Amino acid sequence: MKLLALNGSPRKKWNTATLLEQAMKGAESEGAETEQINLYNLNYKGCVSCFACKLKGSKSFAKCAAKDDLTPVLEKMRNVDAIILGSPIFFGSITSQMKSLFERFIFPYKSYDLKNYYPNKIPIGFIYTMNIGEDVLAGSAVEAHIKLNELYLNFLSGYGESLIVTDTYQFEDYSKVDMTYFDPEKKKKRREEHFPIDCENAFNMGKRFAHIVKDKSLLAQ
Repeated sequence: MKLLALNGSPRKKWNTATLLEQAMKGAESEGAETEQINLYNLNYKGCVSCFACKLKGSKSFAKCAAKDDLTPVLEKMRNVDAIILGSPIFFGSITSQMKSLFERFIFPYKSYDLKNYYPNKIPIGFIYTMNIGEDVLAGSAVEAHIKLNELYLNFLSGYGESLIVTDTYQFEDYSKVDMTYFDPEKKKKRREEHFPIDCENAFNMGKRFAHIVKDKSLLAQ
């Protein structure tokens, strides 16, 4: 049983990475093998609309034909038992690295007549981190973006789940940053009081995914 975690944040030791690590620990507590890949370490582009993945009878059918650093990652995503993606929200959506992966992961398996060629039914989770609070998120374009991503994952694998972490602590020293809109003390208090809960939720996501891998009947719930 293997869980693959993909970090779409350029920061390898901050909020998104920490939550992914907790999710991995949760899966490991149930006997899973885990691996984390930092997408910003890789050199690749998004979908180039070559449509090689749509050519009937070709070796590239239902597979991304592009060859770069993302190619082995996509192969792993085809063969693991569970996947958890992680990304901060930049300008209302996931990061460019995660968006490029999302395009090249999903498009080859999804046909225009709604056939699904992904070979497995596995749990796929998405952990989102963002600076905005829950009050701003509600009813926003960001919330719509998250729901759309979850719809794609549900279609693809049969089980898509989101963990949304709001009002994150972005800097260790806010005094060094041109950002007077936010109250550093409130941000610090939020991190001290709520981020441990977020980490626990991430841990439980990983643990839950390991249970689902063991009992695929849970995918239907």
